Parts: sequence; structure tokens; C-alpha cells
Amino acid sequence: MKRSLLLFLFAAWPYSLSAQGGDALNVTQKLGQQLFGQSCVVCHTKPQITSGQYGPVLSQVTLSGNGDAMRDVISNGTPNMPGFKYHFDPDQIDAIVSYLKTLPASPPNPSR
Repeated sequence: MKRSLLLFLFAAWPYSLSAQGGDALNVTQKLGQQLFGQSCVVCHTKPQITSGQYGPVLSQVTLSGNGDAMRDVISNGTPNMPGFKYHFDPDQIDAIVSYLKTLPASPPNPSR
């Protein structure tokens, strides 16, 4: 049981620390953070050291930072991602976009 909890906490660590400090987020961004944690983190973060990641890492520069494009992808999905327009209402999708805009871009991987 303790090992499972530690794995969960380790998996959640990058996404929870990526954003501004929790106190710096406004109410909408905190809602977006919660919804992201419930529905998006499973594919958009690497869950364990030995497992792969399904979707890209998301940040404020995702889709060139275009909020409308982010809303469209979250709502309607892509060939590799389901749409969430029946799962989230528009205000919840806006909250996720607002939260994503607080996430700094990941540094590029050094070339090998």
C-alpha cells in the first residue's frame, strides 16, 4: 500500500510542481488543475519510470499558446485523443486552458 502511494505521489510530482505555487493560482486555475489531475494527467504525464507517456507534455506554449485552439482540441479531441465536450462543460474546459497557461514550457531534450 505504501509503495502504491509513493508511486502515485512520484507520478503526480512533475505536474503539481510545474505550475505556479498553489497559492498563486486563481480559483479558475485551481479548478483547471483539479480537472487536469482527474482526466488529463494519466496521458499527459509519465506515470512511472518504466512506463511510457501517451500524450505530449502540455504547457503554456501548447498549440502556440492559442487558447481557442486548446479549447477546440479538449472539446473535440484528435485522432489520438478523445474529445471531452460531453464530459466537461465549457466553463470547465476554460478552467483547464487557464491552468495550462500557467505551466512553463519543458526545456528541450538535449540531442544525442
